[in-house]
Amino acid sequence: MTQLGFHIDTRYCIECKSCQIACNDKNNLGVETLFRQVHYFEGGEFPNPWVWHLSMSCNHCVDPLCVKNCPTGALYKREKDGIVLHDPDKCIGCRYCEWSCPYGAISFLENEKVIGKCNFCVDLIDEGKNPACVDACLMRVLHFGDIEELRKEFGGSGDIVGLPDSHITQPSLLITPKPEAVLGKEKEVGR
Repeated sequence: MTQLGFHIDTRYCIECKSCQIACNDKNNLGVETLFRQVHYFEGGEFPNPWVWHLSMSCNHCVDPLCVKNCPTGALYKREKDGIVLHDPDKCIGCRYCEWSCPYGAISFLENEKVIGKCNFCVDLIDEGKNPACVDACLMRVLHFGDIEELRKEFGGSGDIVGLPDSHITQPSLLITPKPEAVLGKEKEVGR
């Protein structure tokens, strides 16, 4: 089975949020709901402060806690590519998935009383197109594809400062970090 995933190169993300806007537009979401969100991290000490940005959505984990904890089967992994999908007709709005996700990638849609999340623009992928966020990225820091192919092309890790340990869910996410974002190195910046 192929496992689709994302690669994000945080070295060049400028926090323009075009990926976030494209996702909201594609999914017809209001400004209060984000299936993709750009996070901001800062630290260090004068005279060596640092800042970096990370565009995050559902990581379509190999071992998704949201799927495991969904009592109705509304969340499931598509067999052919590992995308974590949601069936709103089966969703009872219990929010167990939202509370289970260590990445905060699931949103409760108040008006519909169900959850919503990134579906990897599955309709576009099935047409041979890119997800909306990937095409919208001005700096071309977002990539998608088979996670093993992305690993060969870009390297990277799912373990960086600010994210849960990747062993929890095995996210289909690779990140090329700025040096200060590498786990275990954050205190060495500026030395």
